[in-house]
Amino acid sequence: MDDLLSVLRTVAEETRLRILALAARDQLTVSEFVDILGQSQPRVSRHLKLLVEAGLMERIREGQWAYFRLVRDLGSSQSLVREVIARLPTDNDLLAADQARLTDLKRRRENRAIAYFRQNAQRWDQLRALHVADTEIEAALLAQLPEDTESLLDIGTGTGRILEVLAPHVEHAVGIDQSREMLAVARNNLARIGNGNVEIRQADMYALPFPSLSVDVVTIHQVLHYAEDPAAVLREAARVLKPGGTMLVVDFAPHDLVELRREHAHVHLGFADNQVRGWLTAAGLLSEPPTHLPGRRLMVGIWRARRPERREQPSLSDGSKPNHDTLS
Repeated sequence: MDDLLSVLRTVAEETRLRILALAARDQLTVSEFVDILGQSQPRVSRHLKLLVEAGLMERIREGQWAYFRLVRDLGSSQSLVREVIARLPTDNDLLAADQARLTDLKRRRENRAIAYFRQNAQRWDQLRALHVADTEIEAALLAQLPEDTESLLDIGTGTGRILEVLAPHVEHAVGIDQSREMLAVARNNLARIGNGNVEIRQADMYALPFPSLSVDVVTIHQVLHYAEDPAAVLREAARVLKPGGTMLVVDFAPHDLVELRREHAHVHLGFADNQVRGWLTAAGLLSEPPTHLPGRRLMVGIWRARRPERREQPSLSDGSKPNHDTLS
């Protein structure tokens, strides 16, 4: 009863209702809420603080920025808050003006994302011409996605394309990337197709902001060749996998295209099967036979592994068992 009364008291204020209506459509920064609502930053910040303290919204840090959004799991309060938002009058001039300004803000975001993508599209197109078609890779990746997947984490999500392909087949998907520019592109792409079960966050692949044993599937698509320490990336990804969870790694097989280091900032010129399997096993995962997709000059590999159930133990090449203390 106390929790219900607290929720009702929190939402029973005009500005906070406007904030909730906007948050139901998109995650926004304080300055973006200020621009839309036409109120001072201290006033908006105070309302956001009350909504966060009531457990109705959460603050997501992204470098020097912080985004606010509706809490995904509000427990028994979720249906009440959603019902309140759904019952807001559609013909209210104030709310209509807020939504119009939100639409304009999203259009400006989209234009920035398009400009960034145009500036970088040529080098991506050059790289795509060297390997198998993206559609073939995506189809192979989708075929290896376990049925009934609830949660998916895409590490180094880039433009969000893997989320576009896989998110419709899972309950909840999160994409992380360190580049704010790439995150802007991903948000724009995902907003266009209306994937409401997808979350985009800025995060470091070496220090994922997720608890151990919390994710059903992790995808790492064309990311490892940029990593200074691929083994560390896989160890950290393995940490968040649930027992029985699946990791799908997509990258290049070994090649001699040294120009990719100079022109595309690749740190590694592909990976051998035994190299990736060794890293996965050392991370406490059970490797499965890889898939190879030959292209014009580059072969793409898909390495699939799963975190063992609690009673299973993978063996290292010397017959010893990996140290699971680092994974939980």
